Amino acid sequence: MATAAQSGVEKLGFARDLGAFAGHGSRSSRPVRSHHVRSHPVRSHPRFVHGCSLLSMTTSSETPQSGMSKPTGDNVDLAWQFNSVKDKNNRKKVTCDFCQVETSGGITRARQHQLGIRGDVKSCRKIPPDCKLLLQTDYDEKQALKDGILNEMEVQIDDDVNDDVAEIRRSRSGKRAIEAPLPAAKKTKDKRQTSIIDTCDKEARARTVQYIARFFYTNGIAFNVARSKSFKLMLEAVGNYGLHLKPPSYHELRVPLLEKELEYTKALLNGHQLHRAKYGCSIMSDGWTDRKNRSLINFLVNSTAGTMFVKIIDASAYMKTGIKIFELLDNFVEEIGEQNIVQVVTDNGSNYVLAGKLLTAKRPHLFWTPCAAHCLDLMLEDIGKIVKVKTVIQKGISLVGFIYNHTLALNIMRKNAGNVELVRHGVTRFATIFLTLQRLHKQKTNLRKMFTSEEWLKSKAASDPKGKKATRIVLLTSFWNDIIYTLKVMGPLVQVLRLVDNEKKPAMGYIYIYMQQRSRPRRIFENLSMNKQAST
Repeated sequence: MATAAQSGVEKLGFARDLGAFAGHGSRSSRPVRSHHVRSHPVRSHPRFVHGCSLLSMTTSSETPQSGMSKPTGDNVDLAWQFNSVKDKNNRKKVTCDFCQVETSGGITRARQHQLGIRGDVKSCRKIPPDCKLLLQTDYDEKQALKDGILNEMEVQIDDDVNDDVAEIRRSRSGKRAIEAPLPAAKKTKDKRQTSIIDTCDKEARARTVQYIARFFYTNGIAFNVARSKSFKLMLEAVGNYGLHLKPPSYHELRVPLLEKELEYTKALLNGHQLHRAKYGCSIMSDGWTDRKNRSLINFLVNSTAGTMFVKIIDASAYMKTGIKIFELLDNFVEEIGEQNIVQVVTDNGSNYVLAGKLLTAKRPHLFWTPCAAHCLDLMLEDIGKIVKVKTVIQKGISLVGFIYNHTLALNIMRKNAGNVELVRHGVTRFATIFLTLQRLHKQKTNLRKMFTSEEWLKSKAASDPKGKKATRIVLLTSFWNDIIYTLKVMGPLVQVLRLVDNEKKPAMGYIYIYMQQRSRPRRIFENLSMNKQAST
């Protein structure tokens, strides 16, 4: 689940429940992550028309004629979103989706028609402003890249001409140097001819990139930002501008440039509205708690175009009230459009269960679906209440807490474990507990070696009451047996939880078989229940 939330808010994935929708969620106090949920219930929608926004569609666009098609693929030009062809094998004759004007000359001529570029084609008067802005931005970026390539070629040609001039001056030694090259001089390919990056002054480049690196270091910018497309476009734009570029001021970044970027972002998100109107969508809400202990609810919309963050609400005053949650969901349904919504995905808390029942009673055609990841987390929480599991979790937390709270113990542990950390963070609190117990089990030999080493026994921490308790836990055979038991019980559910939280592939095609193959916890509980009844 794209997203776009306030600073400090990370992304949180949602999905369908175990029977319908595989996704992600948690009641725990943690930020939110949003990723694309590619498996999605779809339905045809008679109100779908071509255009760029729902508002623009009703005023500026018409429904495409039947028999039209659009090219598909990874490298299809953006302008094909707003143009169609009658014959998919002939892309020369293109029809505008807004005014139905047919142009000859491919998608380039069609783009000129919609952008109003003067030439051999008339301008489109029905294209919505936001669609035109999106096309214009894409066109400007391509022109900027093209200009950069042309500038590189011009510099290379200038280098070749200068080489010719130098050759002429050397051949006429003893005579007055000729400054101008011969008009029809034939240029020969020099072995030194390389790209502009290879021929530029190495010292000047080193000095420039050092300033760029210092900007990253001074402001704490992550290194992976250098891989972003926007970073490269920024450097290209600065290079194309040339000397004496006045940088944007604090006020420009804060107000006018931010407003322009907001309009640009809205234009990019209009594609979500088109998919929402044609195929339907799922609206999702996720409650979480920030560092200020505020109860916040994120509202998102998922469609075949991906997941879009819409808004966030501070619900600290009524987070536990199911009726108020219902009112928030009902208002969000009205905002998105009831006719475009297939289902509503929320957490599985009692307040959300009540809100879901009230919502489906008022709007019978909507489906309320609890979050699959939240359901799995509740199952893990119930498993954690088993006496044996609860005891080993408490001992594991006590052991890890002691090691990480004492510098000497942590140093000895890292030397014996090869700098391997004992704590691994998972998608939920109980997933983190499972991963930590798993790491403890893998380091069993090293931990026992640590707590029986001469360095530990001679340390002050070994005589501390908490140190003695940690030593006793590590040397207990029952502790490690209980860890194995807990891992076998919780492991299958954690694997399914990781599946529904996966961002690389949709989970709907795997969720049922995963739950069937990992039904061992149910059989274990049945055996425990039978043994308990037999003993009584």
